Amino acid sequence: MQSKALISIFQATIIVLCGIGIYNFVVQSDSDDSGEIMITDSSGADHYFDESPKRVAITNTYAGTVMRMLDIDESVIVGVSGDFSDEKLWPELSNKPMIQHSAHSEIDFEAILDTNPEIYIVFANNGMVDTGGIRDKLEPVGIKVVALDFYKYDSLRYEINVLATLFGKEERMDSLFGEFEEIENLVASKLSDLSDDDRPRIVMEHHASLTRDPVVLTGTSQWTDLIYRAGGINIFEDLPGHTTHVDMEAILDENPDVLMFDGITFDIGYNRYDADGTTCETHMQHIESRSGFENMNAVIEDRMLVLSGEFAGPMMIHGLPTLAKYLHPELFLDVDAESYLDDYFTTYHGVERVGKFVCTS
Repeated sequence: MQSKALISIFQATIIVLCGIGIYNFVVQSDSDDSGEIMITDSSGADHYFDESPKRVAITNTYAGTVMRMLDIDESVIVGVSGDFSDEKLWPELSNKPMIQHSAHSEIDFEAILDTNPEIYIVFANNGMVDTGGIRDKLEPVGIKVVALDFYKYDSLRYEINVLATLFGKEERMDSLFGEFEEIENLVASKLSDLSDDDRPRIVMEHHASLTRDPVVLTGTSQWTDLIYRAGGINIFEDLPGHTTHVDMEAILDENPDVLMFDGITFDIGYNRYDADGTTCETHMQHIESRSGFENMNAVIEDRMLVLSGEFAGPMMIHGLPTLAKYLHPELFLDVDAESYLDDYFTTYHGVERVGKFVCTS
């Protein structure tokens, strides 16, 4: 009898413990799918929060920039990548714990866990970042992976809205969008009478073209929208993919009016000065030396352009007048395009703009 009683007590204990486990699982699952704040990131993942996060890890300066544009307190940032090493531009964040060497490098999961963030903001659609793999590793330990790019024109406003919603900065967002609209309207008004025949035909090469056959940016890249809004046409906008290889002959056959190059890997941008002064020049000489390119309109007319990496991020709308004035100088004689870049740095980064941002042939 005593043995049967002990067995019964043991079974009852197991049932109770299982019930508690099931209850906790259900409660935890419910908490993951409910909260005062709900956002959907650019990978389509929904995230729920009871309040704005107090501990945030970020890997790329685009996310850091948007947080500044929305006036989100940087004290919530507990970990960054080596991309924030410039002490002049990122005086506080450059001293934060480093969780990885760059936005594109392998993640130091131990370092991330040491910083104990609530959320980790990572690229959503960058081919060099395994967003899904990161999420699989971090979300089981309670770190929500929020995927946002901030480098595509057609999703920039949406992604800014996501952060504004998460941190209660909707009013600041509305003011920012008003500034965006003012800049876009200015450029659009100057180009209102432009016909398609008046738009220069442009080939936009990816920085990968520096080391191998040409890689061009297509219609799904952020550059196509910017090029069109600045009064140009991306010749290869109808090709599939974000970037794609093309033969030299394909570029020669199109005979573009302008050759543009993504300047991410060039030593230009904030507090960068084209190093010894030959980086851009050497690249353009390399382009000119391609067989047959000496007869190309863009080369004959000296219309080759390298834009710094900032133009491909949250600064893209402030950079729109710069590109438009390059393509149509006669229409923008009364527009100080560089003033928009200056305002961007003084307003959102609190520093004067220094460095070389544009290289031309």
